[in-house]
Amino acid sequence: MAISYDPPETLKAFTDRFGITYPLLSDVGSPTIRRFGILNTVAEEAVGPNKDDPDVAADVLKYVSEVGASERMVGIAYPGTFMLDPDGTVTSRHFEVSYIERNTVAQVQVSLNGSDSSVTGTRVTTDQVDVTTYTTDEAVAPGNRFALVFDVRPQPGVHVYAPGAADYRVISFTIEPHDFVRTLPVTYPDSEIYHFEPLDERVPVYQRPFTLVQEVVLAGNMAAQREMRGSETITINGTLDYQACDDKICFNPVSLPVSWTVALRPVVFERPGR
Repeated sequence: MAISYDPPETLKAFTDRFGITYPLLSDVGSPTIRRFGILNTVAEEAVGPNKDDPDVAADVLKYVSEVGASERMVGIAYPGTFMLDPDGTVTSRHFEVSYIERNTVAQVQVSLNGSDSSVTGTRVTTDQVDVTTYTTDEAVAPGNRFALVFDVRPQPGVHVYAPGAADYRVISFTIEPHDFVRTLPVTYPDSEIYHFEPLDERVPVYQRPFTLVQEVVLAGNMAAQREMRGSETITINGTLDYQACDDKICFNPVSLPVSWTVALRPVVFERPGR
């Protein structure tokens, strides 16, 4: 469900127009938003006596809007997502550093549950590993924060090197520079220590199936939106790098080319009834 400070009639019109199937809850006056401690105070400050302060103006660009604040924005929340368990207890929360950026639901689910996506993946099999890669979302909008995912299954008796393995190529992936895509740090699962007896060497590795998650943000500022207008898809290219060994042989490092194409959908600015 979603909560906003809009009145019920506004949410009803918005739901009907865009075919929204989950509940939109009206928090007129923002009492619930205040109780959660996520009231966007910058919006209120931007229409108050300090509105001409350069620091306030900079905060408005980051936390409210590129086009400035107005009285109708007073009462909005900092955008974010709370995840609840079946008993209604908050188990996690996800907030962004800019009003433009928004986690997709699928990205949040993958960050919490690991491999969990309905998007069809691409499978690559080598002598050392099976890799299935996919995006969390089939379609994204400017400002969306989503993820590129690798499900990796080492072949029996094979391990690949994890972060902290000196003198070996740690499994990683690199995204080619893109004007509209910003990458965030890769999420690695816990590794295990492998003891290579001939050299009495102990190194962190992955021997069992594991998942790597690369979060990315599609630029959402107005300049980027103008540049992407009219495009139906966006393609992200990169490489998966790793080195694998078994109990006797260390194989040559491998670089696998990978590519993802996602559909683009527009940002909805319309707020019926306002």
